[in-house]
Amino acid sequence: MPQSTANRNLPMAQIRNIGIIAHIDAGKTTTTERILYYTGKTYKLGDIDEGTTQMDWMEQEKERGITIVSAATTTFWTPTMDLCMPKIPHRVNIIDTPGHVDFTAEVERSLRVLDGGVTVLDAEEGVQSQSETVWRQADKYNVPRICFVNKMDKLGADFLRTVTDIRDRLGANPAIMALPIGAEQDFKGIVLLLERQALVWAGDETGAKYSAAEIPENIKSQVEEYRHKLIEQIAETDDVLLNQYLDGKEPSLPDLHRALRAAVIAYKLVPIYCGSSLRNKGVQPLLDAVVNYLPSPLDVPPATGVNPQTGQADSRSPDPNGPFAALAFKIQTDPHVGRLTYVRIYSGTLKSGSYVTNVVRREKERVGRVLLMHANDREPVDQAIAGEIVALVGVAKTKTGDTLTDESHPIIFEGIDFTDPVISLAIEPKTKADQEKMSIALQRLAEEDPTFRIKSNPETGQTIISGMGELHLEILVDRLKREFKVGATTGKPQVAYKETISKSAEGEGKYIRQTGGRGQYGHCLVRVEPKGRGEGYEFVNAVKGGAIPREFIPAIEKGVREAIENGVVAGFPMVDFKLSVYDGTYHDVDSSEMAFKIAGSMAFQDAAKKASPGLLEPIMKVEVTAPDEFMGDVIGDLSSKRAQILGSTTRGKMVLISSLVPLAEMSGYVTTLRSMTKGRASYYMEPSHYQEVPQNIAAKIIESSGKSPA
Repeated sequence: MPQSTANRNLPMAQIRNIGIIAHIDAGKTTTTERILYYTGKTYKLGDIDEGTTQMDWMEQEKERGITIVSAATTTFWTPTMDLCMPKIPHRVNIIDTPGHVDFTAEVERSLRVLDGGVTVLDAEEGVQSQSETVWRQADKYNVPRICFVNKMDKLGADFLRTVTDIRDRLGANPAIMALPIGAEQDFKGIVLLLERQALVWAGDETGAKYSAAEIPENIKSQVEEYRHKLIEQIAETDDVLLNQYLDGKEPSLPDLHRALRAAVIAYKLVPIYCGSSLRNKGVQPLLDAVVNYLPSPLDVPPATGVNPQTGQADSRSPDPNGPFAALAFKIQTDPHVGRLTYVRIYSGTLKSGSYVTNVVRREKERVGRVLLMHANDREPVDQAIAGEIVALVGVAKTKTGDTLTDESHPIIFEGIDFTDPVISLAIEPKTKADQEKMSIALQRLAEEDPTFRIKSNPETGQTIISGMGELHLEILVDRLKREFKVGATTGKPQVAYKETISKSAEGEGKYIRQTGGRGQYGHCLVRVEPKGRGEGYEFVNAVKGGAIPREFIPAIEKGVREAIENGVVAGFPMVDFKLSVYDGTYHDVDSSEMAFKIAGSMAFQDAAKKASPGLLEPIMKVEVTAPDEFMGDVIGDLSSKRAQILGSTTRGKMVLISSLVPLAEMSGYVTTLRSMTKGRASYYMEPSHYQEVPQNIAAKIIESSGKSPA
């Protein structure tokens, strides 16, 4: 690696853990590549079209020009502008995340461990659907952000319209820090408002050189107007500055800078910058902003969790001398070193060769090596301290979301929640030799990706894999063949339906077997009640007076859980209901866990069949961007797919049509849309919710599943 990490042991105040997040094609990876170039991490600019990017290192990423897995790297930056900040080096740990909704798990887990984010937006497209999704994910984890309005050189680029989008669609409080000089092909630089400083890039080459210039006459009044608004916004977040401002005094630059930093960290303001990463303009001021305004590990609240020994709330401050505590947020299979576990260290120091405790799984694990990652390149280090993001080798049993601590100071941090898959397909090995290899490879891929699920269909003997979309499954099958050398054939993608109940009912399960000698006896009565959509499954032990001994209750629950997986209508998993075990009988000699497990399964099926069971289907949020002359055709076609049209907005000569459409109707939609609009329209789709399938369509699904209606 060109850049030395000899100065990586900087004080914690000089560390920034940031993520680059955005809609697909907004320019995240290009922006990250420019950051690596200007910080001296790389000597050559990476290009997505040429497949030479550092961060998109997988073969599938290079071929498709998209990011599939989040990639972490460490680089260093010393601020270039005089913003009343000392010009000292800062360590910036960056995670470049995917933009495609199928890989949303990569964004979710990255945001869980980051202190700040850079949201990249397309100056022509504005705030797009996935921009909203990643923004909500960042809101969930209280991640302070900076916005970078990219592609200012693009036809139709409109900076101020994009800022309005940020305010209206994201509900943010944008603080415009820089105004563009020109737009589209005339874009050549920016004006930093607080400093009244124009920066102009001479050409598109590497853009490493820019020069301070006079503010162009035609935008001087606009600069003063927006500078005045910016100072007012900053002053409103600080009582001392507000009093100064109301007295007619302009606060000093150091005071404005200090107040702005505090406001960003408290998520009261979101600084907005602009530029063109591809044309190498505006990246250095963005880097300055990352260092100046986004939090260090010391600026964020202590990491909170629960002490497993007492059940009480606990926390860890970012102290290298404190007790060790870290969160595992990503598992990756590396062809050279095997299994890598990415962790964010919240407290203490971790040394290579030491032992840690996985508090969630109650396992002791040895850390073979500690690695600093640069995409898929590895740099071994002797130790890592609080505030760092590193990869561990040798930690074999840890999974995504687990907490690692030292043995004497356990804590469990909140894990990471992932969305359920919406699409599945059957996969079979080509040969007997592939069978065993496929099983191991699928388990490895499932460890890496929490939104990838595997299950066997007991009736057909097929292996069913499920994921977030067709592209997600396509990439995973491709990895299976390339990385793990497994020959496999796949069926057509199938929609991941679910089942639920619509009324309360009671059921009985009685399992009696007498086979000579000791028999089997289990008997329980259960009640099922529907819950709200998306509320999941709840098991309640309502047995009174010891009708069923306490030790058999977990066996009943296990039996119910297994039965839930294969439903009662068409073999799909059941969701959104409460099951209460309220009575039963047992036999002193013949009762066993196995008998009560089977009885639990029978009782659930009996109750569910009486509770008006039905099918649920995934509904997708679909946004189509098309030239306005095709608006009628697009809406008509969507309506024929059982779509609920939510509305449309016009942006230039394009119209954005929002709708909710059942996933089952969206097969092959890209081809239909292209032919309907002469290739000029595009669409974006993400999971929204589940809702009941209309009766006539449900009947066809049940018939094709081979089950008779309950």
